[in-house]
Amino acid sequence: MVVYYLFYYQNGNMSIKHMEIILGKRLKELRTEKGMTQKEAAKVFGLNAVTYLHYEKDQREPPLKLLAEFAQFYGVTVDYLIGVSDI
Repeated sequence: MVVYYLFYYQNGNMSIKHMEIILGKRLKELRTEKGMTQKEAAKVFGLNAVTYLHYEKDQREPPLKLLAEFAQFYGVTVDYLIGVSDI
């Protein structure tokens, strides 16, 4: 699990927002909804199956271009994939 802290100003005061990145969980959910194995999904993205597994287990973070490819393939937004949005 990757956790980020966002610092921002609101009404002149600095606020901190805790944000958990849930990319791995979302990738697994979307892949299983399509009825695909990790090996099949890895092939779609031109990845080694172990590399894709690492993304699903939140052991590695994909490059931005690959994140965009995940979103496009699964028909969701990048914000949804990383947990910023639930839609």
